[in-house]
Amino acid sequence: MKLNGVKDNPGSSKARTRIGRGIGSGKGKTGGRGGKGQTARSGVRIKGFEGGQMPLHRRLPKRGFTNIFARDLNEVNLGRIQEAVEAGKLAAGATVTAESLVAAGVLSKPRDGVKILGRGELKAKLAFEVAGASKSAVAAIEKLGGSVRLLAAAAEEAPAKG
Repeated sequence: MKLNGVKDNPGSSKARTRIGRGIGSGKGKTGGRGGKGQTARSGVRIKGFEGGQMPLHRRLPKRGFTNIFARDLNEVNLGRIQEAVEAGKLAAGATVTAESLVAAGVLSKPRDGVKILGRGELKAKLAFEVAGASKSAVAAIEKLGGSVRLLAAAAEEAPAKG
């Protein structure tokens, strides 16, 4: 095979439609915008407009709220941590924190902390310093002689989102 013989599959690339280039093109005159009026012009803003009637999105009642104190936690299962230990990315006796999980490649970024969940099986004795842990995860960690220390300060210092 040579570079001058390389080409796309037939029909994979299509020339763009050039609008407003005469009636023979099928997209001439109005250029696919229909007749006259507001929608034929640029800068149209009538998505929710109902001809002066109160729009549907304003007739419906508002529901719910956004909790500005909510923490955006990473959730990690015990099985995923065990995989990192077996791969040599986490040391078997080390303290597991959000930063160590990011360094091991288990998490992409620390966010507001880590919550450990109990799915999967943990075989290594580890000490955890995390924002939260489920009851089943705490039981599994302590059964192996590990420890879980919950970082309560992280909850109080969490920045407000809004």
